[in-house]
Amino acid sequence: MHSPARSANGLLASLRDEDFEALRPHLKTAELPQDRTLIEPGETVKHVYLPHGGVVSLVVVLETGERVEVAMVGRDSVLGVPAALGVPVATTNAVVLLPGAASVIDADRLRAAAEQSATLRTTLVRHGQAHFIQAQQTAACNVSHAVEARLARWLLRVRDLAGSDQFTLTQKLMAQMIGARRNSVSMVAHMLQQANYIRYSRGRVEILDPDGLVAIACECYAAVKAQDERLRLSI
Repeated sequence: MHSPARSANGLLASLRDEDFEALRPHLKTAELPQDRTLIEPGETVKHVYLPHGGVVSLVVVLETGERVEVAMVGRDSVLGVPAALGVPVATTNAVVLLPGAASVIDADRLRAAAEQSATLRTTLVRHGQAHFIQAQQTAACNVSHAVEARLARWLLRVRDLAGSDQFTLTQKLMAQMIGARRNSVSMVAHMLQQANYIRYSRGRVEILDPDGLVAIACECYAAVKAQDERLRLSI
């Protein structure tokens, strides 16, 4: 592991020089392989992750074993904000949806730095608020919108965070993440492929027409995207 470049993560890139320099000696870079669980509910969070690429899903696991995604964290943000603000016990699972590298820092180190810098603390609070708003929007989306709108919204969100039009995702996983049945996702994926919005084969997804997906997606995609833009402008 080695010290990361400043611009690798959006939050790190947004920091004042003095805030970044306070963190730099404590930042390490690690690879996050697909499907790895980074955080589990009830555990004390010891590390905070700032992705350079890939996507991490915040997931609620029900007693039946079903998993439903409540939010995503990508290269523009941070995983583990509550621990950095003095709430160390996790309430959700954090699972690597798409692999990538990340800057990693001990939660105690980041919390100590935030206690010394009002600007760093404010930045962390704003990212935490963005995650909470995303979770609220996702919850409303999953109970209010059709599967095709939810899947289009979700694929666009993955695309935005991953910075790529191609990724590896099974239909089973996509169904779990949007709280839908696998056969429903299979039918919608086939419809999107027939319309030439996506290409899907053996777990490989390629987005061919993002504008087409935007037209199908529910209002939740634009709402979360607008929140992300407000966050960036306010930092």
